[in-house]
Amino acid sequence: MSVTPARKAAFSVIRRVFEDDAYADRALEGAVADLDRRDRAFAQQLAYGTVQRARTLDHAIDTLGRRPVRKLDPPVRAALRLGAYQLVFLDAVPAHAAADESVELVRRAGLERAVAFTNAVMRRLSEGARALVEGLPDDTPQAAALCHSYPDWIAETFWRELGADEGRALLAAQNEQSETVVRVNGRKGDPHDFGRPDALLPEAVRVDRIDARWIAEGLVWPQSRGSQLAGLAVGSREGERILDLCAAPGGKTGQLAGDVVAVEKHEGRARELEENIRRLGATNVTVVNADALELPPELTGFDRALVDAPCSGLGVLARRPDLRWRARPLPELQLALLRAAAERVRPGGTITYAVCTVNAEENEAVVEASGLEPDPALADEWPAFRHPRRPEFLLTLPHVHGTSGFFVARLLRP
Repeated sequence: MSVTPARKAAFSVIRRVFEDDAYADRALEGAVADLDRRDRAFAQQLAYGTVQRARTLDHAIDTLGRRPVRKLDPPVRAALRLGAYQLVFLDAVPAHAAADESVELVRRAGLERAVAFTNAVMRRLSEGARALVEGLPDDTPQAAALCHSYPDWIAETFWRELGADEGRALLAAQNEQSETVVRVNGRKGDPHDFGRPDALLPEAVRVDRIDARWIAEGLVWPQSRGSQLAGLAVGSREGERILDLCAAPGGKTGQLAGDVVAVEKHEGRARELEENIRRLGATNVTVVNADALELPPELTGFDRALVDAPCSGLGVLARRPDLRWRARPLPELQLALLRAAAERVRPGGTITYAVCTVNAEENEAVVEASGLEPDPALADEWPAFRHPRRPEFLLTLPHVHGTSGFFVARLLRP
C-alpha cells in the first residue's frame, strides 16, 4: 500500500506541531519542498485543517475509537486525526483512501502492533464521525469551543467581546481559508498590474496565488487588508521621523513614509528585516537591532511611532492554524512597549498601537492604562473600520470584513 506525497507531508507536519511544538508554516515549508504545486496545496489543506480541527477530531476519535486520544502513541494519534479530518471535512476524498492511507502511515511509523487498532477505529470513524461532529451544539462558549475546535478561553473571550451570535460567527470564520491578498509595492509597480485594487485600501489586491517571483523581486508583500490598514493608520508623511517598534518582518515598515527607524530585538529577525526592506527598495528605512524597551538614548524626538506589538493573535487564527493552541494574552508587555514608544515621540506627535487580536484586555485596556488620549481624527479617516463599541478606535473582524482581525488606536503625545 502506498501513501500519497501530500498525505505523507501532512502527517509529518501534524506530528511536528503536536510532538515538537513546531510552527505549522515552518514545518510545512520543509515537508513540501520537493512536491509539485498541486500536492503542496493538498498537503497544506490536510495539515492546516487537521491542526485547526484537532479538538473536534479528538472528540470523535475518543467517542468512536473507545480509547482516549491522549493515551495513543503519537504516530497513531496523528494518523487518526489526519484520517478523521478527511472523513468529516473533505467531501472529495474517498473514505477508503483516507482510511487505508492512515493505516499505512501507522505501519510505516514502525507500529505494526497498532495497525489493526487503527484500521478498526478508521472504520468506525468512516461510519459515524461526520454525523457526530455535525450534531455538536454551539449554544454556549464551552460547547462552541468543542464544536469549532478552540480552547475554551478563546470562545469565552469572543462571547464576552461580541456576544453569542457574533462570537459563533467569528469562531466559524477563522476555520475558513483566509483571504489571499498582497500589498503592491508602489516603489516598483502599479496595483492594476496584479488585479483590481481594493476600494478602500488602494495598494491591496486579492490574488488567486502569490508568485514567488513577485516576492523575490520586491513587487509585492503578502499582507492582509487588516494589516495594511494598521500601517496606513500611522499617517506618516515625507519629511517626518518615524519610529517603528517590533518591526520584523517588515510588511508595515515598508508602508511608512518619511525617515523611518525600524527596531527589532532578535538578531536573526533583524537580518531578515534588513533583507526584506532592501528587496522592497525602502531606502528611507534604517534597521536597528535593539530591545524596544532599552533603546539607545539618541533615538528620540520622533514625529510618529508605530507599536505593532506581540499579542495573542486571536484575529489571525485562520492563517496560523497552530496559534490557537499556543496563544496567550500579553498586556503587560504591550503596555510597556506603548509607554516606551511614547517616551521617544515629541510632544504633539502620535503613537499608533496595533495588535492582531480581538480581546479588550490587550486592546482598549492597554490604551486606557497608557494614559494617552486617542486621536479623534482616526475613525473619521477610516469610518468603514470604526470599532463597534469604541468609535475612537478601529477594529477589523474576519466575519465582518473578510480579513484578519486588527485593533488600531492612534494616540496623542501630550
